[in-house]
Amino acid sequence: MSGLPPAPVFDPAAPDLTDCDREPIHIPGSIQPHGVMLVVERNSLSVAYGAGEVEQVLGSADWPGASLGALLGDALAGRIARLADSTATGAYIAPWTAPDGRHWDVAAHPSADFLLVELEPCAPEAPPAAVVLGSLEAAGRAFERAGNLRGLCERAAEEFARITGYDRVMIYRFLDDEAGVVVAEHVAEGMDGFLHHHFPAADIPRQARALYVRNLVRVIPDVTYRPAPLRPAWAEAAPLDMSDSALRSVSPIHMQYLRNMGVGASASISIVKDGLLWGLVACHHSGPRQLSYDVRSACRALAGGLARQIKAKEEAEIYRERIRLRGFEDEILRGVSPDISLDDTLAEAAPRLRRMMDADGAAIFRGGRLILDGECPSESAVREMVGWLTDQAVVEVFQTDRWGEIDARAEPFRSLASGVMALTLSADEPFVLIWFRAEHLQVVNWAGNPHKTATGEAGALTPRASFAAWAETVLGRARPWTPAQIETAGRLRTALLEIRHNRRLRDLNGRLSETLADREALLAQKDFLIREVNHRIQNSLQLVSSFLGLQGRASQSAEVKASLEEAQRRLQAVALVHRRLYRADQVETIDLARYVEELIGDMESSMGAEWDGEITTSLAPITVATDRAVTIGLVLTELVINANKYAYGGRPGPIDIVLEQHQGSFRLIVADRGKGKAGGPNPAGAGFGARMMVAMVSQLQGRLEHSDNLPGLRSILTAPLTPVV
Repeated sequence: MSGLPPAPVFDPAAPDLTDCDREPIHIPGSIQPHGVMLVVERNSLSVAYGAGEVEQVLGSADWPGASLGALLGDALAGRIARLADSTATGAYIAPWTAPDGRHWDVAAHPSADFLLVELEPCAPEAPPAAVVLGSLEAAGRAFERAGNLRGLCERAAEEFARITGYDRVMIYRFLDDEAGVVVAEHVAEGMDGFLHHHFPAADIPRQARALYVRNLVRVIPDVTYRPAPLRPAWAEAAPLDMSDSALRSVSPIHMQYLRNMGVGASASISIVKDGLLWGLVACHHSGPRQLSYDVRSACRALAGGLARQIKAKEEAEIYRERIRLRGFEDEILRGVSPDISLDDTLAEAAPRLRRMMDADGAAIFRGGRLILDGECPSESAVREMVGWLTDQAVVEVFQTDRWGEIDARAEPFRSLASGVMALTLSADEPFVLIWFRAEHLQVVNWAGNPHKTATGEAGALTPRASFAAWAETVLGRARPWTPAQIETAGRLRTALLEIRHNRRLRDLNGRLSETLADREALLAQKDFLIREVNHRIQNSLQLVSSFLGLQGRASQSAEVKASLEEAQRRLQAVALVHRRLYRADQVETIDLARYVEELIGDMESSMGAEWDGEITTSLAPITVATDRAVTIGLVLTELVINANKYAYGGRPGPIDIVLEQHQGSFRLIVADRGKGKAGGPNPAGAGFGARMMVAMVSQLQGRLEHSDNLPGLRSILTAPLTPVV
C-alpha cells in the first residue's frame, strides 16, 4: 500500500460540486450504512478494507487482514473466490446468518485487484420461487393486454407498485433532448403526483445515466443516512471503483434533491431498450424502505419484459403509420394519367396530399403556377419560401417543426406555418411541393422551474428546492414530422421525379424521333466516358496501392511495412466506395450495410486466408450520404487494423462487427476477444492513426467509446445519420 491520500468521501450536509456532470459518483469512498462491504484482495482472499458495522456483523474486531473463509465460512468464501478467476461482472452468492443471528444477503463482484463483498439485511426466509414467478407471469400478462404504449406504461406503474410496495411509482421516459417526462404513475393516498410533468436533463447527469445502464436496479433505503467510509483510510494508487456496487454511497446532491421532494426512500429500475436507456421506473416512499435482493431480481426481470413490450408497441405503431402512408401514396400515384398534365394531376390530389402528411395546408408550385389547399400562408409568403428553398439548393426532403428559427421572415405567419416540409423536384422551373403545419401552442408542465439554477455558498451547485408545478408555454413550434412521414415524402419525390422524367423523355422522343440514333449514340458515348473515368480512377488507386506494396516489400523495417499495409487498407476503403457509387442508382446515398459487408470482404482478402471466417457481422440496412460512408469506412478500417495489431499482435482472431440504427443515429460496434484495454491503443495517443480517428469521428459529429468486452475491447461509434446543422 502506498502513502497516497484516501479517495474523496462526500458529506451530504455540504455538497460543493460545481458541475454535476463531472461528479465522480462511482468512487465515493463510502457506502450506505444499512449494509456492510468487505474489500478482499483477489489473490490472497484476505480482507483489506471494510465499511459499515463490520465488527458488529462479523462478531470480531480482528477482521483487517483476516481470510474471507475465517469470517464468512469456507463454503461461502469458496463460491466468492470463483469470481476472482472468471470474467463475470458480479453475482448474488447466498444468504448468510451472522454470529448474532441476523440474516444477510451476500453478493460479490470484482473491481480491479479486489473483490467487493456486500452484505445486506434480509428476511429469514425468502418467498417461494413459485410465488415470485407467479407474480411475474401475472405482470407479463397485464403488459401483453395493453393496447398501446400509454396503456402499457400505466399497467407497468401499477405492477411495479404492487411488487415493490412503494408509495409513488413513476414511469419516466427520456426525450430526444435528454429531458424526461412522467408518462404514467401510481400514487398512494397522501403523496403528490407528477404525471405528465417534465424534468430537465440536468436532473440526471450523464455519468448517472451510464450507471443506470450498467446497474439496472438502484436502491436508497433511507435518504437521511450518513455515509459509512472505507476503513482503514484508502491507500491504493487509484480510488476504489464502486460502479457495480449496490451499497455505493449516493451523490450528496442527489440525496438533497430527494429530501427536497419529500421522499424518505427511493429505488430506480432501468428500462433499457436495444442497449440504450429508454427510461426509468422511479419509486419513492414517504419513509425509509428496503428492497430485498429477491424483489430486486423480480424488478430486473419485469423491467426486461417491459422493455421488450415497449419495443413491440413502438414498432407496431410505426408499422401502422407506414401502412397508412403507403395507402395514400399508392392512391395518389395511381391517379397519375399520361393524358393529364402533372400540374393538373397534383392539383386534383392536393387534398389527399395534405391529409396523407396530416398537414394543415399544402402548396404546389411549378413555374409561375401556385396551387394552395387548406390553411396556408399568403401567396406572396409561399412564393418567397419557394425562392428560399431553391436558393439553398435543397435537393432532399426539407423538414422542420420550427420554421421561424430558420427564417425570421416566417414570424408573421407563424400561426399558420410553424412546421414546414418541402420537396424540391426542380430548382430550374422551379417545381416544389410544400406541406404546412400550424403553430401548436404547447404548455409544458415542469416539476419546478427548469431555467432557475440554484447555487449555494461561493457559487457551489446545490439541487433545486422546489418541485411545484411550473408551466411553460412553447411558441413557434408545430407538431414534429414523424420519420415515417419523412420517408414517405422521399419516396414520393423519387416517384414524381421518375414520372416527370418519363414524361419529358416521351415528349422529347415525340419531337426528336428523327434524331433518335444520334441521341442513343451520345448516350452510349456518355456511358463509355463514365466507364473510362471509373476505369482510370480505379487504375490510379490500384497503381498507388501497388506502389505502396512495392515500397513495403523493399523496406527492411517492419514498422515501415506495417504502416504501408495500413495505408493500403485505407486506400481500399476509398476505392470500394467509388466502385459502389458507380454501380448504384443513387449517387447521393449508399447502403451502409452492403458497403460495410463488401469492405470487410476486401479486408479479409488483403489480410490473408488465415482470416477466413474470423470476422462476423450483423448489419442493419441503413442509408447514409456517400461522403459520410467514406468516413465511416475509414473509421471501420482503422478499428479492424487496431484489433489486428493490438488485440491479436498481428495474428488472426475473432472480430464481431455490428451495425444498428436507433432513431436518428447509428451505432457501429467493433468487438474483439483479445488483450482488452491493456493491450489496445490509447484513444488519446499521438500516433497518426489516433489523430486521424479523432478527426474522422469529429467530422461525423459522433463519439467513439471503448469498453471492456470481457474479454477483449469493444469500440462503439455513435453518430447521427445526417449531419446536425
